[in-house]
Amino acid sequence: QVQLVESGGGLVQAGGSLRLSCAASGRTFIRYAMGWFRQAAGKEREFVARISWTGGTTYYADSVKGRFTISRDNAKNTVYLQMNNLKPEDTTVYYCAAGRSQYGSNLYKEYDYWGQGTQVTVSS
Repeated sequence: QVQLVESGGGLVQAGGSLRLSCAASGRTFIRYAMGWFRQAAGKEREFVARISWTGGTTYYADSVKGRFTISRDNAKNTVYLQMNNLKPEDTTVYYCAAGRSQYGSNLYKEYDYWGQGTQVTVSS
């Protein structure tokens, strides 16, 4: 069992930055690929970024590539999402997720555990 708790969301102006954190419980954090997704009201959960067990492999959605960076610190059981040059269309709730595969997936159904979400609001 893995419990995930996100933090770091908030209100920022367009062009600004935020760093989301996701702290995981459990001793097997390194055996989970981690992902970040976002979901607007009435829409399906959207892939943002994912990172492999060791952090050596990362993937990004085209909409955030070059602006967002996913990383993990296995010693701290934490995954991060650094978000730069934020745009109003990035406004929504962001979720972290843990999946048992080595590299994760772009599909939210492939993940086993989810955090409660953190709101990001970007004003224009």
